[in-house]
Amino acid sequence: MHCPKCGKENPDDAQICQSCSALLTPAPVAAERPIVKTSDLAIAALVLGILSVFTCGITAIPALILGIISLVQIEKSGGRLTGRGFAVVGIVVPPVVLFFMMGILLPALNWHSPIPLRVVCGTNLSQIGKAMLLYACDNEDQLPRAGGESSIWQPGINDWQADNRFEAFGINRTDGSGGQASISSSLYLLVKYMEMGPKQFMCKGDSGVTEFRPDKYGVRDKCLIDLWDFGPNPSKHCSYTYHMPYGPYALSVESSQPGMAIAADRNPWIDTPAVKARDFSLFKWDGDIEQQKAGNAIAHKGGGQNVLFLDSHVSFEKRPFCGVKDDNIYTYWNGEDIQRGAAPTLGSQPADILDSLLVHDPPLTDRK
Repeated sequence: MHCPKCGKENPDDAQICQSCSALLTPAPVAAERPIVKTSDLAIAALVLGILSVFTCGITAIPALILGIISLVQIEKSGGRLTGRGFAVVGIVVPPVVLFFMMGILLPALNWHSPIPLRVVCGTNLSQIGKAMLLYACDNEDQLPRAGGESSIWQPGINDWQADNRFEAFGINRTDGSGGQASISSSLYLLVKYMEMGPKQFMCKGDSGVTEFRPDKYGVRDKCLIDLWDFGPNPSKHCSYTYHMPYGPYALSVESSQPGMAIAADRNPWIDTPAVKARDFSLFKWDGDIEQQKAGNAIAHKGGGQNVLFLDSHVSFEKRPFCGVKDDNIYTYWNGEDIQRGAAPTLGSQPADILDSLLVHDPPLTDRK
């Protein structure tokens, strides 16, 4: 090293100048610069964030997690790690992608919206229609009709767990007369003989209705085919109306017109397990929108009803007067306005063979 006083050259390890005896100070050693690298986690967050755009958000959550972890590591690295920009991209892009996907998918997955409910309900009625035609083929073209020849309509039957139909409907064993049958017990014949499941008689828009399961009523020694109705309070397990099968105008495949309505969503003028019947005075088919909608099924928010016709096709009708000759399917014709008719009560009958009268059983509040 050189002496700062005399400028003479000295050995590197000398502490005193050999020429002038001045004290020599060793030159300062340059500090080592730390090694800086890009965070691998930040890079991974960037890649996964970009991929989330092309994978419909599948990689969004991992990208978000890795981005946050990498930012923490970069802050604690003392300058040895970089890649904040990569981490930020991994954090920002995934939420944008997720919100975008939710905006697209949620409306499609929302089964409480009207259209999906209508589709499921219409599918149920279509299957019911096919089963009815098969049943008619095995029963001299007669559509399902529970009870005896002279049985009357009642909300519940005599014994839904009975060993035979005489006890089930209270029919006279001698001549087959008398007895009572519910609307749902006629539909239950499709469960009993055509292998339909109870779930197919439920509309998701019909509040207060659950799938019929015998074990919930303590019945564990009998199968569905051993029973005669949807439990002791069948209205809680069957969402659909049926053309009045008890009386002189029961339908048959051979003698009835293909355009006859034979089943549909619940009748708005009869109580349901969860909703009281509408006020019939509010319905005017030629009035304003709200007055017209008052005549539609409650299950579909007044927007209309799925209707099963005798030719087995199902259609979502926006107005209830869709039977033969624009007959109102939820009322019986009282000789006046056929598109309005009169609200049915227990025991109501169609006016003639062309008068559709689709009814369901009112709920029984005194049975468990």
